[in-house]
Amino acid sequence: MRVSDLPPPLGSLTFHGPLSEDRAGRIVARLAGVSPATVLDIGCGWGELLLRVLEAVPGSTGVGLDINAEDLARGRDLAKARGLAGRVEFAEESALGTPRGPVDAVLCLGAGQALCDPGQPYDPGVVLRELRRLVRPGGRVVLGEGFWERSPTDAELAAMWPGAHAGDHLRLGPLVDLAVESGFRPAWIESASREEWEEFESGYRHDTELWLAAHPDHPLAAETRERVDRQRSSWVNGYRDVLGIAYLTLVPVV
Repeated sequence: MRVSDLPPPLGSLTFHGPLSEDRAGRIVARLAGVSPATVLDIGCGWGELLLRVLEAVPGSTGVGLDINAEDLARGRDLAKARGLAGRVEFAEESALGTPRGPVDAVLCLGAGQALCDPGQPYDPGVVLRELRRLVRPGGRVVLGEGFWERSPTDAELAAMWPGAHAGDHLRLGPLVDLAVESGFRPAWIESASREEWEEFESGYRHDTELWLAAHPDHPLAAETRERVDRQRSSWVNGYRDVLGIAYLTLVPVV
């Protein structure tokens, strides 16, 4: 079977999350303002934001950690195309208890689970304490973390991911308070807009939806269609306008 016959990867996405070009540019500019020499990206995917930080800070080096080999290969290709291959490492390894810190800047965008024991319930406090361990005094952490825009209803929870419950996320205020309790000052607090969510959610499925329309009888179509329909339904019938993503730029307290 040719590669062109298979459902496509996430080629329509620039970032693996609801993050616009404008917001990414502002985040990168704030990080570049403190000239981090070393950058660590937790759950980096293909590392688009990591690469942009390295481009903005001449001489800086970075490491991206992920367990998805396909995403990491895409990151290496992007780095090579931008002349950054000698300044970045994309490592296929777990971030749990990673010894790759402390560094000057840590990125963790929607990947806090990579810092938590998979056998335990997800705990943003554990995430924040690990990020505090991984960043040097005077450094910066950019955390992209889910929060409830409002309390979800039982019907909305039932339409989300399997086993979703109200305790899966905090509201924004308690999340920021937890960052302070974990040894940070929140230098910048922002959250993804509805437009950013729509760009991400639609882009996430765009190429696959086109493939399904063109290959309705393909041997992989039924499985792919079921997966994509389930993903889309969990958004439009479940967490749309309920789940937010906060982007917190955090400074460690010395």
